[in-house]
Amino acid sequence: MKNILLLVHDDDGQSARLQTALDLTRALGGHLTCIDVTPSPVYGGNRYAGFGDAILLSDERESEARNKARLTERLAREDVAWSWADATGEISECVLEAALLADLIVLNRALDDFPNPDMRTIAGRVLMHARKPIVAVPESAAGFNATGRALIAWDGQESVVATLRASIPLLQRASDVRVFMVRDGAEKTEPEEAAAYLSCHDIHVSVKVIDDGLHAADDLIAEEAHDVHADYILMGAYSHGRLMESFGGVTKRMLTKSKLPLVIGH
Repeated sequence: MKNILLLVHDDDGQSARLQTALDLTRALGGHLTCIDVTPSPVYGGNRYAGFGDAILLSDERESEARNKARLTERLAREDVAWSWADATGEISECVLEAALLADLIVLNRALDDFPNPDMRTIAGRVLMHARKPIVAVPESAAGFNATGRALIAWDGQESVVATLRASIPLLQRASDVRVFMVRDGAEKTEPEEAAAYLSCHDIHVSVKVIDDGLHAADDLIAEEAHDVHADYILMGAYSHGRLMESFGGVTKRMLTKSKLPLVIGH
């Protein structure tokens, strides 16, 4: 987990993304790749769209050029290895193309209002196709505490197993790790098996399993994260059972409401 990919775009969530990416790159001793995407304007049914698109694209490029100057000046002062790439197009497609050799992708969960796209939708597309963990941070995040407490929201499905395995280098830096499961009978792998696997990597965890058919799983996860003072939550997406996802279930609600960074994979 050495190659960290950061989406650069001049929006309200950029500061949180940047600090999170810097914290992760520093903690993992990795390399930060910044992909600066200028989104192409999209209009429908407007005969003047071509002229308007050209103006909007020019304005967007000027804004991103100013943003790039500010960020590269800051990156030059940071003690991390970094590189920069520019792209124009649909944001999720540009991120996916840049992510082929990335180990971790840093996004956030909301972008500006129209005409820009919603970051939650971008996060969903990247999750579906990148096949590697993303870190989705709240716009209010001050950074990422890699040496803090990690809560693993376990549903026993393939996506959380794959995310856990890919995140071993990150979990090895946590001061405390808890595996938490809301049992629903659909799990394929027990949380104790996850604990045993992690112990082989010198990660010693506690396990908590509850049976609760009355409350939403995301609410229970958030409550547990609060109780154990978690610094981030690791989970799978688009799985079955209690975390079932058509991008309208627990994953969507977690991306929408979580006050903590999410390390999430499909």
